[in-house]
Amino acid sequence: MNPALANLVQTTLRAPRDAAEQIMTLGLTRDVLWTALALVAIFNAALLYVIFRTSGTTLPVPAYVERPLALFIIIAGMMVIYVHGMYWAGLAFGGSGKLNDVLALVVWFQILRAAAQLAIIVVSLALPPAGMFLSLGVAIWGFWIFLNFVTAAMRLSSIWQALAVLIAAAVGVIVGLGLLLTLIGLAAQGAT
Repeated sequence: MNPALANLVQTTLRAPRDAAEQIMTLGLTRDVLWTALALVAIFNAALLYVIFRTSGTTLPVPAYVERPLALFIIIAGMMVIYVHGMYWAGLAFGGSGKLNDVLALVVWFQILRAAAQLAIIVVSLALPPAGMFLSLGVAIWGFWIFLNFVTAAMRLSSIWQALAVLIAAAVGVIVGLGLLLTLIGLAAQGAT
């Protein structure tokens, strides 16, 4: 792994706001960031598809889980809606950040999240209970990192404002996902 990248990963895990500042000062263009978001969505869709195909679950799952393109559209759509939701909610809660900063931090977080998911899958195959504990630890630590990212990106004065932004954005994602599913015709398909 590139030493600069490894250092950024370590900084993200130890001091997320410092990592956020490093990422935001890179000055990545909007085209680069949106392309990176699409690539992360493709990887996440492929990963979810493989997980569902190999898990052998007997639980009913929505039909779109068996369609990689539909998974990609849903994941990418959710990320786009969430980025905009966080940005506008951040402004409403007194923030002064930029959309590009929010986008850059969401992309970086999603890259780390995808790597963590791969690690959880590998550990779960070897030792299922350890995979469960690792999954819980990653979820808690990831939430803390993301709160700090939102605080830094939107220049909020407290982590509590970031929590309010995430809640408001989540409501926007739920509404937006409902509209997205309706538009692409998956709402009526139900479970398989």
